[in-house]
Amino acid sequence: MTDIEIPLFKERHGKRTPQYRFFEMLPAILSFGAIMLLIVLSMLSPFWASVYILAIVLAMFIRSLGIAYRTVQGRIIMGHTKRIDWAAWLHELSDPDKYYQLRQKTSDRHVYGIEHHIDNLQRLSEERESYPKPDQIYHGVIIALYNESYDVLGPTLESVYRSDYDPKHLFVVIAYEARGGTAAKETVAAAKTQFKGKFGDFMAFEHPADLANEVVGKGGNITFAGQRFSDYLKKKKINSEDVIVTTLDCDNRPDPKYFSYLTYEWIMTPNRQRASFQPIAMFTNNIWDAPAPMRVIAASNSFWNVISTMRPHTLRNFASHAQGMAALENMNFWSTRTIVEDGHQYWRSYFHFDGDYEIIPLRIGVGQDAVLSETYRKTLRAQFIQLRRWAYGASDVPYVARILLSKGRRVGFWAGWTRFFRLLDSHVTQACIAPIVALGAWVPLYLNSEAAHRTIIANDLPLVVARIQQVAIVGLLITVFVSLTMLPKRPKRYRKAKGIMMILQWVLMPVNAIVYSSASAYTAQTKLLLGKYMEKFDVTEKAIKK
Repeated sequence: MTDIEIPLFKERHGKRTPQYRFFEMLPAILSFGAIMLLIVLSMLSPFWASVYILAIVLAMFIRSLGIAYRTVQGRIIMGHTKRIDWAAWLHELSDPDKYYQLRQKTSDRHVYGIEHHIDNLQRLSEERESYPKPDQIYHGVIIALYNESYDVLGPTLESVYRSDYDPKHLFVVIAYEARGGTAAKETVAAAKTQFKGKFGDFMAFEHPADLANEVVGKGGNITFAGQRFSDYLKKKKINSEDVIVTTLDCDNRPDPKYFSYLTYEWIMTPNRQRASFQPIAMFTNNIWDAPAPMRVIAASNSFWNVISTMRPHTLRNFASHAQGMAALENMNFWSTRTIVEDGHQYWRSYFHFDGDYEIIPLRIGVGQDAVLSETYRKTLRAQFIQLRRWAYGASDVPYVARILLSKGRRVGFWAGWTRFFRLLDSHVTQACIAPIVALGAWVPLYLNSEAAHRTIIANDLPLVVARIQQVAIVGLLITVFVSLTMLPKRPKRYRKAKGIMMILQWVLMPVNAIVYSSASAYTAQTKLLLGKYMEKFDVTEKAIKK
């Protein structure tokens, strides 16, 4: 069986071979190399430097058009999905023969997704033994908590309880940290007082500090809770094959239809134990309260998550996601050795199941908080730290390369390496593209102005790039329009003029791309380059405006 554990930061030797160290350094080498190549070409040949920049700008222009299209497409499908009565459709799966006949006679064939639902009813009626019944499915909802107040956790629990799914089939598990101290215990006590008896069961497990083979992170916390929850199921004689586990942060608020939709897709996925189910993380819970730079980042991240659901081959576990309990038990839950346990879970699962693994997109939202701290300055800093933690997903590059290059590789050659290069490209692109697109056109003129002025393409490059960027603004305007449709209702404490700021804020996008997205990626990759590993999950502070 493939060794799916990532090396601990303390393992300077052993699993961290020279080959492993090379791939740890590779993202930074390529990201810094892209900038250095621009500088060297500008000094030696402004013509080829201009060709290099223009190729990147044109590629990003084409990609921006694709992003705009996928954003609109994803937003429309998300709206259709939200309008479906998933609870009713799920109920019909309990008697597929009856409802298949009824659906054949109805005239609502124009309803989005109804043809697919009728096909599913037919499949169930013909192969009933291959699919579980809706009433035998249970959900484990593991909610990670550090030291957040009940003001943060309470709305999350309320959103789970107010879903259209039978709460008696929901087991809520609060995974809280001993490091959270008294604050964590008080929050858990308040949650138990409010919600004990409202679900199938409500339990809380305290994750001890400083366990062996763990970094300080969320993965160890939810894994500890998952193991305790597994013991609970065995005592209750509940088959783990019939349990779906959703992991949430304490500020995550699932859509009311999330559990019904997830259960429906779970039943209709034949290979369900070798799949994850990924909803759309929407950073909109408190978006009206967050400062303008954070609102742009939150909206941009939400867009990207919408787009990803339209490209399932690129989809990866992110933030809240669901996976079968039997599968989790089989692979010892989540990694306790990385601070980016969500994205890394994709790779652990992919290699554990020898490539026989997929992510099923759930085109429905799970609301999350935009970054908001006590002060403006703290908020700006907290946002950078959050993005740096996400960018540390570049630590998966050597992990994936090690397994693909091992003699015991059990995944397809082309399938594995295609995924590897897609992973590497995403991290390098995040780091270097924004500064090259924003500033690269001027570099040949400043570093070799005499030669650049003798080269037509180099001399006119800033103007050409500016024209391309002006056309690309069309894509940005589409994005801005879509962002307005995704906003929650404006709180009464804000005037209507606040809505205008929700449009004007997008002028910050180029600055954010460099100051936050690019800089955080370079910082994370530099840490890997130098072997200064991130061994602690920096919890994003969650302030509440009342």
